[in-house]
Amino acid sequence: MTILDGNDRELMVVRKLERDGDALVIRGKIFGAMPMVAKVTPDQARAALKLLDLGTILFLLSLPFRKG
Repeated sequence: MTILDGNDRELMVVRKLERDGDALVIRGKIFGAMPMVAKVTPDQARAALKLLDLGTILFLLSLPFRKG
């Protein structure tokens, strides 16, 4: 999976999502060169869900089925 910045340039390439206890670990490279490991804890996942409104939740559910 590739995450793009506001100018459609590669910001991060995610190569693996895995579980580490109660955390989600994201492994990848930033700017195509710098290895990165990030963790999302349950508290942070709940905080992220609070940022979503109903329209965004519906969009996220439909995103994998859209062309692009």
